[in-house]
Amino acid sequence: MHRFVPWNSQPLEAWAEKYAEGRFIDLAGRRTHFIERGRGRPVVLIHGFNLDHHSWIKNLDALAAHFKVYAPDLWGHGYSTREPIAYGYDLFEEQIRLFLDALDIQSASLIGHSMGGGTSIVLGLRHPDRVDKLVLVDASGIPTRLPFQAKIFRLKGVAEFLLSLPTDRIRRMNLADIWIHDRGALTEDIYRNLMGFQKIEGTTQALLAILRADFFNTLEAEIKALGGSGIPTMIIWGREDAALPVGNAKTMKDFIPGSRLEILEKAGHLANFDQADTFNELVIDFLNSAA
Repeated sequence: MHRFVPWNSQPLEAWAEKYAEGRFIDLAGRRTHFIERGRGRPVVLIHGFNLDHHSWIKNLDALAAHFKVYAPDLWGHGYSTREPIAYGYDLFEEQIRLFLDALDIQSASLIGHSMGGGTSIVLGLRHPDRVDKLVLVDASGIPTRLPFQAKIFRLKGVAEFLLSLPTDRIRRMNLADIWIHDRGALTEDIYRNLMGFQKIEGTTQALLAILRADFFNTLEAEIKALGGSGIPTMIIWGREDAALPVGNAKTMKDFIPGSRLEILEKAGHLANFDQADTFNELVIDFLNSAA
């Protein structure tokens, strides 16, 4: 039996040296870890809250067969910097914009999941010349009532206690209840990949700071404004999303005239994982289609 490594306990440098698979780049004094695969037109995958680049584990190779794919870890997640900073869409939009600048990417298609979808919306609205196409996957932004679990984890002291327990149970239940619809797909390897970064010290503080900043679903005006940007947009949603109801997808489509909406059956909040084959086909077709 493997020795249990406490959550929020491992030095970033040591844990990254042991497990990080990608490259590192300095952006305004903060380190960003990212995966880079394929060749062709650039596509940037932006993960959601509580996850990292592993959330695209079933999509990276399929997309990289057609495009040059980048999957960065947002600050506070994965193997990227953790520090007490003002987390929010402004910060994450800046990170992705600096990422594009550093790699000399003039424009790219963005695929954003949940909070990463909100980040994509903000970047597309502020810098439409940098965004070729948008794919919004169960994207945050529309005002929405929080699920019960999110309310619990906003309680100071309670969340810190639960997340410090020497068990996988809390995080495994969270993934099964909110993110992944097919519990049978949450294998031990998938679980370790998705949650491994939370062993790094400072992760609990960063994630709770993000959650308690309460900015996820504050983009109604921005989404409406994005509708006038002319950026080709596809919205993909899991029918069984327990975090952001499927009705948000229809509202978002109404706010973005001309956008394409795809509802994936038997898919939860991480629709790109639950229905990976269908997701990959839809995205490849959309990115290859004429604007």
